[in-house]
Amino acid sequence: RALLVTEPLRPALTAPGVEFVVDSEGQHRASLRWITERTEALMKHLQSNNVKLLLSSVKQEEVVIYYAKLYGVSVVECLSSEEMALISEITGVSPCTPLGDNMDRAITETAVVTFCRPLLLASRRCVHIGFSSVSAFQPHCLILCGPVDGVNEQHAAAVQEAFTMLQQLFKTVDL
Repeated sequence: RALLVTEPLRPALTAPGVEFVVDSEGQHRASLRWITERTEALMKHLQSNNVKLLLSSVKQEEVVIYYAKLYGVSVVECLSSEEMALISEITGVSPCTPLGDNMDRAITETAVVTFCRPLLLASRRCVHIGFSSVSAFQPHCLILCGPVDGVNEQHAAAVQEAFTMLQQLFKTVDL
């Protein structure tokens, strides 16, 4: 199971717009310990809900990566909004809202993943993920490789334009 997120999972000490004052080194250490414990609790919660893959549109903090690895959750970071939208379209799953203090809540908005493998294309680190589709759309795999970056970018732009055209075509058909 994969969970889609659009926010950092490291808990914040305060709400936006609220000032947090630390008067001593002891308070600072206690705050960091609290963040670490909350992050670990979140990863335990993901593990207990059988979440094995975290797909994030934002870069996650090192403490999140550490505990994710410790609890067997793979993390894919910095996905573009287009990639997140495509994953949502294929799987029918929306990005998760922050759990906050409600760690007892079952995680139900997860995508079914059939496989997930790291992929190295030239010097770029990628991930190859297979999703179970819930719509009529059946995802396919397309990897573009060229001798130089410029050719890759030209091919990618052409394919993206083709997909945009197909997307527009399907929107008019659905109406």
